[in-house]
Amino acid sequence: RAWSSTTYRMQSLRDNPVTAREEYDNGLDEHDPGLTYSLTYNPDEVPGAKKGKTSKEKPRVAIMREQGVNGHIEMAAAFALAGFESVDVHMTDFMEGRVDLADFKGLVACGGFSYGDVLGAGSGWARSILFNNKLKAMFKKFFARKDTFSLGVCNGCQMLSQLKDIIPGAEAWPKFVRNTSEQFEARFATIEIEPSPSIFFKGMEGSRLPIAVAHGEGRVWTDGFTPGKCAAHYVDGRGQATERYPYNPNGSIGGQTAFTTKDGRATIMMPHPERGFRACQLSYNDGSFKVNGPWMRMFQNAYRFATGK
Repeated sequence: RAWSSTTYRMQSLRDNPVTAREEYDNGLDEHDPGLTYSLTYNPDEVPGAKKGKTSKEKPRVAIMREQGVNGHIEMAAAFALAGFESVDVHMTDFMEGRVDLADFKGLVACGGFSYGDVLGAGSGWARSILFNNKLKAMFKKFFARKDTFSLGVCNGCQMLSQLKDIIPGAEAWPKFVRNTSEQFEARFATIEIEPSPSIFFKGMEGSRLPIAVAHGEGRVWTDGFTPGKCAAHYVDGRGQATERYPYNPNGSIGGQTAFTTKDGRATIMMPHPERGFRACQLSYNDGSFKVNGPWMRMFQNAYRFATGK
């Protein structure tokens, strides 16, 4: 604690002094178990797979990016490993008519800093769709199809949340604002999967899992939005939903960090599952993960939905 005092004093001046104090005082809890995980599934098993048989079907998923997005490579790799044909799609491909969403089963908006976030969290990216009648109609038609799924992560989460008016069942989705710490947070956190209709989290409910976090505007704005209506929340070392920093890196009420639609086909989340679909990606592993990371199941679930297998 004496060693950390200088850092704490500097952090109090640079960041939010309240969150700086919370992080400093965490060291007073001598019984804090630290990062703890609890799984309700085997990460190395493929859900629904028949022994000795593999599917050759490769549904197409659009790995969508915009200027400043940087999470598309890992995202494409995760979906490809799950059995998809991952297609790199830049927004200009849509704008210039080279790509049509009618040809895809899945759409993924990846993380990064679209337009440098100069208009706020994902706003520039969202407006490039909402203010273009042709693109808005194409996306609206895609979201309405019952055989499609959508995922937004980090910057893509912020962006998709602003398309909620054209996504069936997303009316209650929140928007995302600056972290309580007033800083960009790049950390290794723990979240718990809540029961929800999300097609991505099927069979994962109740699991407490490690995940990478990297965002400056991830705090859920709860005006008219009540806690408990989310698909995942941040937890502390004892597995309790938390607003305490840095277990909850952005200060969202109730630890909320993932949301889904009423039918579960569209899901948004601030942390990065594509940075933990292999065990070797994890910056800390307590031995729970041998080959697959905790998030491979999420992409496999999407494959089961897309193929009906």
